Amino acid sequence: MTIRSVFKSDSSRAMPVISLLAAMAFFLAPQVLLSQASADDAMHWKIGASLIGSPKYKSGFTRFDYVNPDAPKGGRINLSAGGSFDTLNPVLAKGELAEGLGFVFETLMTPAQDEISTEYGLLAESISYPDDYSSVSYRLRPEARWHDGQPVTVEDVIWSFQQAVALDPKRQFYYQHVTEAKKTGEREVTFSFDQTNNRELPQIVGQLMILPKHWWEAKDEKGRQRSIESTAIEPPMGSGPYRIEAVSPGSTVLFKRVDTYWGQQIPVNIGSHNFDEIHYSYYADRNVEFEAFKAGETDFWIENAARRWAKDYVFPAVRDGRVVREELANPYRSSGVLVGFVPNLRRSKFQDRRVRKALNLAFDFEELNRTIFFDQYQRVDSFFYGSELASSGLPQGRVLDILEAIRDKIPAEVFTTPYQNPVGGDPQKQRSNLGKAVRLFKEAGYEIRKGVMVNAQTGEPFTFEILLNGPTIERVALPYVASLKKIGVDVTVRSVDQAQYTNRERNRDFDVIYAGWAQSMSPGNEQFEYWGSQSAAREGSANYGGIADEAVDILVKQVVFASDRDELVAATEALDRVLLANQFVIPSYTSRVARIAYSSRLAHPDPLPEYAIGFPTIWWSKDASN
Repeated sequence: MTIRSVFKSDSSRAMPVISLLAAMAFFLAPQVLLSQASADDAMHWKIGASLIGSPKYKSGFTRFDYVNPDAPKGGRINLSAGGSFDTLNPVLAKGELAEGLGFVFETLMTPAQDEISTEYGLLAESISYPDDYSSVSYRLRPEARWHDGQPVTVEDVIWSFQQAVALDPKRQFYYQHVTEAKKTGEREVTFSFDQTNNRELPQIVGQLMILPKHWWEAKDEKGRQRSIESTAIEPPMGSGPYRIEAVSPGSTVLFKRVDTYWGQQIPVNIGSHNFDEIHYSYYADRNVEFEAFKAGETDFWIENAARRWAKDYVFPAVRDGRVVREELANPYRSSGVLVGFVPNLRRSKFQDRRVRKALNLAFDFEELNRTIFFDQYQRVDSFFYGSELASSGLPQGRVLDILEAIRDKIPAEVFTTPYQNPVGGDPQKQRSNLGKAVRLFKEAGYEIRKGVMVNAQTGEPFTFEILLNGPTIERVALPYVASLKKIGVDVTVRSVDQAQYTNRERNRDFDVIYAGWAQSMSPGNEQFEYWGSQSAAREGSANYGGIADEAVDILVKQVVFASDRDELVAATEALDRVLLANQFVIPSYTSRVARIAYSSRLAHPDPLPEYAIGFPTIWWSKDASN
């Protein structure tokens, strides 16, 4: 799945659901689904791929079951985004990228929202790979066109891959096992790998965003040479259902549906892309953003604040039915999540596991849930929370066998003590937890002097800063700070704007941040990015805490190269136990429902797809005329 995904909670800005779904859909391993190719090719070319069972949709399917094929086209939807933006370049790892560019650009494959770990061809009409997964080939659709009418070519695919790995460290790491992208037919491109039996590699290539080589290598309307190596505000050309009609840097972006969109009649797009216009307005403050929604200036809201959901939906538009509220479990049915405070292990003060455990003991979730969250949340106790991959109890069976092989490299408590977060909620429990925290600090070489936790040898106070992406979770962090101060740990909270936060996170200029990772039901290569030693030292990786642990590396490899589903589940559970035992994150909390509010002018299929809300792709406007 795509890195840097954070679930909806008070602790972070809500990630657009469509982005989350797209992220989790791409980390899939393929199974066979026959294409409408010739008899000679029937054993090799497929229209889709799935990790779990056989794909639902067979050759010749006309549409996804969950869409409304008669959804009217037309109308405008007004959306909001937080912060600002300064680039429309979707590849370069610089600046703040505008929302919505997924409407403009397309990938080789696209997910089905009523299946787990399944995707079908978008720009590619079919996919082929050998039994040992040493390469993957894609056959492009002959009708695929850029917005200027030129065909999407194999050369575009190869060039897009080359630019992705050259300009984005994350993608460079992500595609590190791709050794070559080569034209192998008029509409056929083949990617070769440097390893075999990595079942996800063919599908990882399927998420590659394809860009028009000829447009980026040409000059703009003012005669200036474009450069994909620079941030840019010029609306880029794509192949998708929308183009950028207008842009005000840092403020607004207007997307307009392309009447001549090449893909509007292919099966994966029927019933989709129904709005004529999609407009984004940017707000620096989350509260101001909500006020804009209340006033009818925007049409859709994902609620990430429990108090607001419980108390603040009494404004006129709700009372008279102009705003609809729903709680939907759909997007969480095929996913897990970890979210919490992440100490930077690159700082020596956080390298002792006992210190990190002590920091967890000071976090009183139960009190927060009671006092400010209206009991709407659950404490996260797994790196794969909410999925069948989450560990519990003591290891048994195959999980135990995997862990026994690395017993000397992992904490002994993995075998003796099931992981459990501390339980607070009343003064007595909190005192007990803080007492345990003090003892752990002492074991790690610290002591309290004159009310201050200091290094017993140097006398240096144990202090750190929690860096936040805006003020939203200050009300979570500040009680945590107050708890830590009771044991002499001096903590400050610093909230910065999106640009500052992004730069500091990329450069590892932080003590502790709040972050999260979304997990699909088919974890694989992304685990290297999340927890692997190679990603720990790489700027901008999703290994925020800098985890570099031999046992973790071994287990990640076992996840990636699992021979079947049972082995994958066992290896993932083993990995979960080791990550938890090392106390790499102070787990926070989540809700397993998406809380949404939207204008009554909007409509969606009923029922929605099993694993998504499909917004805005399969929604439509009641104001549309056709």
